[in-house]
Amino acid sequence: MEFEKRLQRAIERGQRRQDARAEASAREALNEEELKRLHSQYRLQLSEHIEHCILRLPDHFPGFRYETVVGDRGWGAAVSRDDVGLGQDGGRRSFFSRLEMTVRPYSSYHVLELSAKGTIRNKEVYNRTHYQRLEEADPSAFIEMVDLWILEYAELYAAQK
Repeated sequence: MEFEKRLQRAIERGQRRQDARAEASAREALNEEELKRLHSQYRLQLSEHIEHCILRLPDHFPGFRYETVVGDRGWGAAVSRDDVGLGQDGGRRSFFSRLEMTVRPYSSYHVLELSAKGTIRNKEVYNRTHYQRLEEADPSAFIEMVDLWILEYAELYAAQK
């Protein structure tokens, strides 16, 4: 009879363990959905700010073409322009300038990631990434970073012109 009781307790422990695993799995799935929702909220806020700020560059530097960036690289905006000028040898030369800023897609790393790449007259002037864990992310810090990087690009471009 004692074996029968021990067997019954072992079965009950196994069932409780299975129930605990199922509950933990459900909590994790809910947490994953919450993180995806949070990333989408931050992505929308930041991509709108990026678009608003980058769209103002062509007003100050005519010739830049604006484009919205949406895809596997992320969401954001870019401006670019092609110029023709004289090279060092006196021949005709093409110069390419571009600023692209995106919020990277959601990933299993659970981070909010902002990336920017700036090129002026065929030279990359910066290639930057800023990220924070979604649980700790501060959208206002990312907005300040967007402003800072765009202002820095504008200053560098004006100095190269």
